Amino acid sequence: MTAAASSAEAPLVVGTHTFQSRLIVGTGKYATFELMQECLEVSGAEVITVAVRRERLVDAAGRNILDFIDLSRYTILPNTAGCFTAEDAVRVARLGREILLGLENPGADWVKLEVLADKKTLLPDPVATLEATRDLVADGFQVLCYTSDDPIMARRLKEAGATSVMPAGSPIGSGQGVLNPNNIRICLEYLKDNDPDYPVIIDAGVGTASDVAFAMELGCDAVLLNTAIASAQDPRRMAHAMKLACQAGREASKAGRIPRKLYATASSPETGVIGTGR
Repeated sequence: MTAAASSAEAPLVVGTHTFQSRLIVGTGKYATFELMQECLEVSGAEVITVAVRRERLVDAAGRNILDFIDLSRYTILPNTAGCFTAEDAVRVARLGREILLGLENPGADWVKLEVLADKKTLLPDPVATLEATRDLVADGFQVLCYTSDDPIMARRLKEAGATSVMPAGSPIGSGQGVLNPNNIRICLEYLKDNDPDYPVIIDAGVGTASDVAFAMELGCDAVLLNTAIASAQDPRRMAHAMKLACQAGREASKAGRIPRKLYATASSPETGVIGTGR
């Protein structure tokens, strides 16, 4: 089986959406719209997320970000970044839905939910996130929840109807990677119990390509990132690296790593050797 065939047999399915790419990228923090456009292309992403509340829709020259996004090619995932209450998040999600319905983009039926606890850590407010999830699910949204790496909270969000739970690897924009892989493993176990196809997406904290590969090797279904590309010294090159890392991590996860051992195991046959050895 070729790598291409393997990828073709395992699309990323999130609710009613299906994609080949497992890398989701943001559109903020780029120096120019042209650079953003190039990085989206290089990343191979099919889903891009846009902050409805905070996104700079028009630059200093009066150009609109939407003029640099091929709406026939990308599914936009509107997000509620910058919201600190459930009420604000629900209001922003509905605004995003109206915008995308007007653009006839398929992303109108879903939302990346962020309800933050404070500006210093940008960690999620678990109580408000759960409340907003219930309200948005009742309103017909497919909700992708940004949350901490708490397995119990992850399970509560799924029970509330979240289409995908997205635990943070580490705080937003921190570049620390996956700080607590054991918690991510437990999240995966809880969320996929009797539901192996339930999508779990790492969101936030990614600093470089190895962080993406590691998250995928843990068994996550996709990675969502922004700053690691937009703020890299060479964003185009980093976007390419992220694409390759996502693919490599997925393949490694499916291939199955060897078990870790305390002592060495010879990789060559131990029969017919010269000398007695020790």
